[in-house]
Amino acid sequence: MPRYAVEYTYVEDVPKRHAVRPRHRDYLAGLAAEGVLLLAGPWAADDGALLAFEAADEAALRGYLDADPYKAAEVISETRITEWNPLLGAWVS
Repeated sequence: MPRYAVEYTYVEDVPKRHAVRPRHRDYLAGLAAEGVLLLAGPWAADDGALLAFEAADEAALRGYLDADPYKAAEVISETRITEWNPLLGAWVS
C-alpha cells in the first residue's frame, strides 16, 4: 500500500489552533489506531507538522485529511503531499 508524507503549514492564529487541538489529536489517534497514520508531530517551531500515512491512494489520503478538525477550523494554510518510499526503518518489510 502506498505511503505518503504530509506537511502541514499552520496559520499564525495560535489560540484558534490550540482551541481545536484536542479534537485534532483525538482524530489522529483514531487514524493511528486503524493503522492509517504511521506517525505525526509538530515542527519544533510549532508552525507546521509532519505526518506519515499509509493509504490505498491519494484520493483516500485526501479524504482523511479533509476530515481533520484542523481543516474544518481553517488553521492549516498549506498542505503538501508527497508519495514516500521508505527504505530503512520500522515500516519497511
